Amino acid sequence: MPDNLPLDFSGFPRLSGHALLSLRGADAAAFAHAQFASDVTALPVRHWQWSAWLSAKGRTLAVFQLLKLDPEHVLLVLADGDADAIASQLQRFVFRRKVKIEVRTELAVAGSFSAPEAASGAAIAQAGDALELDVGSDALPRTLKIAPADADPPPADAAFELAWRQSDLRYGLPRLAADQREQWTPQQLGLDRLNGYSVKKGCYPGQEIVARTHFLGKAKRALQLLRVAEGTASGAKVEQNGAAVGTVASVAGDLALAVLPLEMAEGALSAGGADAHGVPLLEGLAR
Repeated sequence: MPDNLPLDFSGFPRLSGHALLSLRGADAAAFAHAQFASDVTALPVRHWQWSAWLSAKGRTLAVFQLLKLDPEHVLLVLADGDADAIASQLQRFVFRRKVKIEVRTELAVAGSFSAPEAASGAAIAQAGDALELDVGSDALPRTLKIAPADADPPPADAAFELAWRQSDLRYGLPRLAADQREQWTPQQLGLDRLNGYSVKKGCYPGQEIVARTHFLGKAKRALQLLRVAEGTASGAKVEQNGAAVGTVASVAGDLALAVLPLEMAEGALSAGGADAHGVPLLEGLAR
């Protein structure tokens, strides 16, 4: 990895909603593997993957980036959710494992709609405390940078925050508001498109339901991107021909990710009582 990766945030506005949670210790990777839906043991050092934390009923509590920085250090990048609350909830499962869970408030997360300087795909570029991640594709380049907060990243304005959130939705990455957590299975949220869960690894919370749904082919709904009216809220009903057919799971301005049937009849859609239209999802965010 390069030793000249810039430590400053020049051209990288800080993403105010993002938080970092670290797991450190001899059992950090094993603990993450046992708690989260992705295959952490198969992830190489200095690589990252999408992952999720599920309830015992297989419903999604949080979707995040999981970074394996070294064999004893796993870092979670949380775009949504209360990092302190998640840390406290995870702590209940530590028992005698050698792992320390800590919210990393001394680090900041910033983004740019530009191609990374050194990171590529799932490979992390690291120089000291600075990390660079490739969170885009040729269709829509994006870079995420993590570095000490005292590097003083400029705050993102509302337009940039909205553009970033909309770009997540365009890639099919669900951004879950509080009312949509613990509502959906990872299949319904399309996390298979991101390689965000495993059906072959050992047990983790919700694993039995996820595996059963996968192997028995019981998934009947999936995430679809819609163009909606401004002001549409998460949880809004999606209707077709006067009947409710799905629910908005994530929203950003005039874009929404809705959980809809895999097989639908012909007919116009509405979301929250206003016209809605399907939009193709971008590929290339799987890691």
